[in-house]
Amino acid sequence: MLTALALLATDVVAEDCTLDGIPLYGEVEIVEHFADFQVQVVTSFPDLKVETVSSFPDDCGEWEFVDSFPDFTIEFVESFPDLKIEFVESFPGLP
Repeated sequence: MLTALALLATDVVAEDCTLDGIPLYGEVEIVEHFADFQVQVVTSFPDLKVETVSSFPDDCGEWEFVDSFPDFTIEFVESFPDLKIEFVESFPGLP
């Protein structure tokens, strides 16, 4: 029972703002297949708060959307995501 509760409490995003060893900031490309992460946009209880920036996406949760040479790729999904995000205007990062 305690093990099950511990698994439920496990954070998706590591304290160093990575998921599966990939930093969750930088240049991001939206793809339809074979993405690094499947992402669901939510309005509450996100794993990561994301702010869209136009340059220097150097801090946790800062994403600059690009069409080529991304740091990682995402695919938007409605269910069973690897990561739940909430778009914010300020204070990106871990909730």
